[in-house]
Amino acid sequence: MNEQECYTTEEVARLLRVDESSLRRWRTARPPQGPPFIHLSARVTRYLRADVEEYMRRHRIDPMAA
Repeated sequence: MNEQECYTTEEVARLLRVDESSLRRWRTARPPQGPPFIHLSARVTRYLRADVEEYMRRHRIDPMAA
């Protein structure tokens, strides 16, 4: 896979195991929440693979490290 690969909202929702509406809410929250995103148009939003992976790393909690 290419690091600059783009994901749709549907694909990211599947990866994070959340509803697509959660991602939409996170994008419109002030301040925005969730992984970084790119608005290509009013109806097209994409997420870079590297951004989604970094978001997941930042939110990882290791109980053994606590």
